[in-house]
Amino acid sequence: MASDFEAQLRAVSLRVTKPRLAVLAALRDHPHVDTDTVIALVRAGHPTVSQQAVYDVLRALTDAGLVRRIQPARATARYEARVGDNHHHVVCRVCGAIADVDCVVGEAPCLTAADDHGFVVDEAEVVYWGTCPDCTTARISQ
Repeated sequence: MASDFEAQLRAVSLRVTKPRLAVLAALRDHPHVDTDTVIALVRAGHPTVSQQAVYDVLRALTDAGLVRRIQPARATARYEARVGDNHHHVVCRVCGAIADVDCVVGEAPCLTAADDHGFVVDEAEVVYWGTCPDCTTARISQ
């Protein structure tokens, strides 16, 4: 899998470094995590990587389009490695859990705005809000 990450980095003209590989691996294995969690995951395998290095890597990977930064209203920013497919998210109002939601099966009509006001639309962001199964179960059993 590291060679896949190396190829991704090279494809966007980024140098292959241990911190970049570690961040990509962390986000592959733990989607929708905040910066502090990414730092902890990276440091678990690479204790000498600084906090600032992880911030810099997240910014570089986001700018290069290898990582997506999401920030639902009233929530901290989260990162994921799933990019390029215009998927959306569902967020639990109770615990903050986030899950991916694919766009409508078939064509992506969510990219067709009723009135685009002359903009060239290349992405749509939809956030569904609700209560996750764990929190729903917890409320019922209380």
